[in-house]
Amino acid sequence: MIIVVGSINLDLIANVDRLPEPGETVRGSGFATAPGGKGANQALAAARAGAQVRMVGAVGKDSFAAEALALLKAGTVDLSGVGESFASTGTALILVGADGENVIAVVPGANDSVVPGDIAKAYLKKGDVVLLQHEIPLQTVEATLDAARAAGAVSVLNTAPFRAEAAGFIGKADFAVANETEFDLYGEALALSGRDRPARMRDYAQKTGRIIVVTLGGDGVLAATPGDFLAVPALKITPVDTVGAGDTFCGYFGAGLSSGLSLQDALTRAAAAGSLACLKPGAQPAIPLAKDVDAALAGTR
Repeated sequence: MIIVVGSINLDLIANVDRLPEPGETVRGSGFATAPGGKGANQALAAARAGAQVRMVGAVGKDSFAAEALALLKAGTVDLSGVGESFASTGTALILVGADGENVIAVVPGANDSVVPGDIAKAYLKKGDVVLLQHEIPLQTVEATLDAARAAGAVSVLNTAPFRAEAAGFIGKADFAVANETEFDLYGEALALSGRDRPARMRDYAQKTGRIIVVTLGGDGVLAATPGDFLAVPALKITPVDTVGAGDTFCGYFGAGLSSGLSLQDALTRAAAAGSLACLKPGAQPAIPLAKDVDAALAGTR
């Protein structure tokens, strides 16, 4: 079972020819809404990868809640751990440029009401894989890491968005997943040593005894364990929209670990899924199905 403790949002997406500079207004060419939130995105990705998934989080008592949960319901994600808050459903305001790059502002809303006491809704047990991110209160994230270890579950912490105060507990996660910018910032906060990123990744793994995974977008993925270093390429694609690619990676990675794949194979499958997620607009609507990932990987052999 995959347990996701995290955020649930409704994404408000505007397409623009180019991203604006500070203080600048640009004309949009399209608008759409789509379910999002890093937690919900990762839950759906794990479900589409073929895993059984339970979501723990919160939405508001408003008109956004049903749409925010729609694809999770359709994907048969267990939503019994999702509560209702008097705060608004979380929202993400997203601008997507013609080159596929994006800027995002997140309003947490109900996500800030996910407290350590909600961990009981996860029903953690030995062998579960727990996925976490930084879009809910950090005390809840840390408490979930502790609860996962106590239960004998495997924890995967996506260290996004960057929050400096999280540096003190990242090492509790069995697997920490960061993009290159996040890892460099956490590397400074943790005073990691090494002349380049791979050296600092090895230093992290040796100091914590855990595994660090760094996603590099189109350049693939790196991973350091206490005794090994892995590099996995991304699929060669022309991106349409990179929103949700990292979440797709995390969901598929968690599902791969849960199904017993080796670290190398779990990374390879997750990297392919993350690449395919860039071929369609939106976060959750773009998450590929397992059969599409299988076909893409078969084409690379």
